[in-house]
Amino acid sequence: MTLYTLAATCIALALSTSANATTVEEELKALKERIEQLEAQQKKAAEQPQVIEEVEVAVVNEVVEEVEVSKTTEAKVNFGGAVRVNYSYEDFNDANADRGGDFDFDLFRIDVSGSYGDLIYSAQYRWFEYMNVVQHAWIGYNFDEHQQGKIGVTQVPFGMLTYASNNYFFSSNFYLGLEDDHDMGLNYTYKSDANRFDIAFYKNDEQGGIDGYVSDRTDRYAYDVVGIRLDGEDAYDAPTAGYEAGEVNTFNLRYAHNFTFDKLGVELGGSVQAGQLEIANGTDGDNFAAAIHGIIDYDRWNVKLQVTDYEYDVDGMDVDRIVVAAYHFYDSIPAEATTYIANVAYSLPVDFGPVSNLTFYNDYSLVTGKSASLEDTFMNVTGMAVSAGGLYTYFDYVVAENQPFIGGTMVGDGDTNKRFNINFGYYF
Repeated sequence: MTLYTLAATCIALALSTSANATTVEEELKALKERIEQLEAQQKKAAEQPQVIEEVEVAVVNEVVEEVEVSKTTEAKVNFGGAVRVNYSYEDFNDANADRGGDFDFDLFRIDVSGSYGDLIYSAQYRWFEYMNVVQHAWIGYNFDEHQQGKIGVTQVPFGMLTYASNNYFFSSNFYLGLEDDHDMGLNYTYKSDANRFDIAFYKNDEQGGIDGYVSDRTDRYAYDVVGIRLDGEDAYDAPTAGYEAGEVNTFNLRYAHNFTFDKLGVELGGSVQAGQLEIANGTDGDNFAAAIHGIIDYDRWNVKLQVTDYEYDVDGMDVDRIVVAAYHFYDSIPAEATTYIANVAYSLPVDFGPVSNLTFYNDYSLVTGKSASLEDTFMNVTGMAVSAGGLYTYFDYVVAENQPFIGGTMVGDGDTNKRFNINFGYYF
């Protein structure tokens, strides 16, 4: 058998197998059988030049590699979403209390994610009664099993991830833009069994910054800076002309290390965030935040702890309050403060019909040391989360003071308010 005849025979066999096989697995099986035949022929033709063996191996390997590549580069697309409705009873809202509470539509959302080889992507869009928003939207690349890069609207790597809370209302940090925030930029993540390191650069917020092409700067999922609050303005006013602002050129660094001791797991980590403020009148500003956190898992128990400190500065101005926006309204936060988070949760597997798990929790947040000696904010949420197939329900009893969505604002001096809330969500 000549070199060219043998090569032609191998190629023809590979093409014939590819044409007749119905699956990639059948192709591989046929190729393995051919390899065994070639090995038998090799024993009978030992006197043939070594080049024949090299051609045989090269042809077979090439076909096998093509089959393997076709398997690993298969495109994958996943669709999902959620529908949520919400019941609330608010003691600080007389009309709501007189009605015995309100039962409202919360949101409808669509999720899409997928991959093509090492390329990955994910996006989520949400429809509320009062606004429509992008929650996240990014594309990424898995460099290897430990390293990943992303570009787009991504979660800011700061503090405890993915959330610093267990309940429907998050922690007080969320309303300061320091929990589950999403902005437009670049992320790099290194993750191993014991370590995780994140570095990120955000050019601006998810709406394109101070001059982004959006119809309403308050329509956003997470809280961002949108202005400088002047003396005499109400906490909920739109920023005064010339004092609109936006976050730009923000850097984030985060490191977390995991320790494992038999049934005990401990994560300890630290985060730093530093960036600039772009102000419409040309004034320069900047911001800085830092946090340390710890997460403890023991059997079914989980404890989350975090301390955060942040500050905003504007050149030539003594700023006490900053304008933020989200959920279709403006609000205000202190220009500086220190926050504390202490949460405990217990997960209980059950078998009650469709109910498979009950998670009991108590989440506590405190915002203190505010600029201009503003009054402290606290929020305590005692609740239970119920898992039943695709149905996930939060039962929350909230006691809070100067807390958004609980009858207050971060720059207020209000009473202690209470809210009982049930959020029903079906996730598909």
